[in-house]
Amino acid sequence: MALYTIGDLHLSLSVNKPMDIFGTKWKNHAERLRENFAALREGVGCVLCGDSSWGMTLEESREDFAFIDALPGRKIILKGNHDYWWTTAKKMKDFFEANGFHSIEILNNNCFPYGENYAVCGTRGWFFEEERGGEHDKKIMNREILRLKASLDAAGDKEKLAFLHYPPLYQNYRCEEIIRLLQDYGVKLCCYGHIHAKGCQYAFNGWSGRTEYKLVSADFLDFAPKKIIN
Repeated sequence: MALYTIGDLHLSLSVNKPMDIFGTKWKNHAERLRENFAALREGVGCVLCGDSSWGMTLEESREDFAFIDALPGRKIILKGNHDYWWTTAKKMKDFFEANGFHSIEILNNNCFPYGENYAVCGTRGWFFEEERGGEHDKKIMNREILRLKASLDAAGDKEKLAFLHYPPLYQNYRCEEIIRLLQDYGVKLCCYGHIHAKGCQYAFNGWSGRTEYKLVSADFLDFAPKKIIN
């Protein structure tokens, strides 16, 4: 069963946050996403690597989630740095259920078995551009490490596919704590988003150690989900 991924949809169907202010590549990007998702069959899944909606609350994001839910297939979403609507897993699940959004699932301190052999694991991660030093950053980093570990532990013996919002590697930056965890759990593929525009040329795509890393932000993929399992 095929699995796809894409990050950074940055939908803003009910708030005034047009993405084309960041360049003409983003013009009509929601329609381009809809057209490209049409190639997916209903039975397949797609992992959304954070920054799905610009809404500040679940209510503000309702139209964006309606858009996501209407896309073909199963959508597994994780948190990005601009997902201000993100709250507790229970509140999000209750909101999706109340609105009939049955194709969206939350990846947070858990994993999702996929097919017979795979498990979808992940968390937001952490990145050098956010670091300010001190105990606050240590607390956030430790929390993300624990969330990723919980997700990988939940996968058991299945082959683990890791999805993050923040890149573990970027130019000379290495998030050693996350990289080490991926190595320890034998993760062969890690997909991430967050990087856009000119920054994409500095993104790491390839193998480091025993793990392959792929940038999957929407503008980098020309708004077409990337197939990672056939």
